[in-house]
Amino acid sequence: MNVVSVQVLRVIVVIALIGSLVIQLGFIPLAWLEARGESPLVTVLAVIGLLGVLALQVIGVCILRLLGMVRRGRVFSPRAFSFVDAITAALGVGAVLVLAIAVVGAIANRTSAGDVVAPGVVGMVCGLALVVAGVCLVVHVQRQLLAQATRTLQRAEQLQSELDEVV
Repeated sequence: MNVVSVQVLRVIVVIALIGSLVIQLGFIPLAWLEARGESPLVTVLAVIGLLGVLALQVIGVCILRLLGMVRRGRVFSPRAFSFVDAITAALGVGAVLVLAIAVVGAIANRTSAGDVVAPGVVGMVCGLALVVAGVCLVVHVQRQLLAQATRTLQRAEQLQSELDEVV
């Protein structure tokens, strides 16, 4: 893999992780403090936001670990599976959290006079949850491809070893 592209991706992920800390430790708590008296749903949204950022941080850290394995030429090893599994789990949690945002919007509409959130927005957020779940499934399929490539590499190494013994 191209060394430059791996380094650029590492820089982008590190910048995103730093930005996520600012959001997690700064923006979300400040927004919650400012709006906490308006509705009990504000606290729920703040918790969903914090958990969502945490899920993104897990994905970022796992990507950094996988990029390190790529740099060392070790990505086709069983150790990579734990990072891909963590990414898949974080994406699954993210899909549930996005759906939870839609549920909070629907609850807000039911418990308030008028629509606090446009019904179309609730539907679009549900669609977004479906897209995140689809990305989760794509990563799961990529994990299966990684497993197949790892088995193929191990088999090739075994055959090479047998060939070396014969020669």
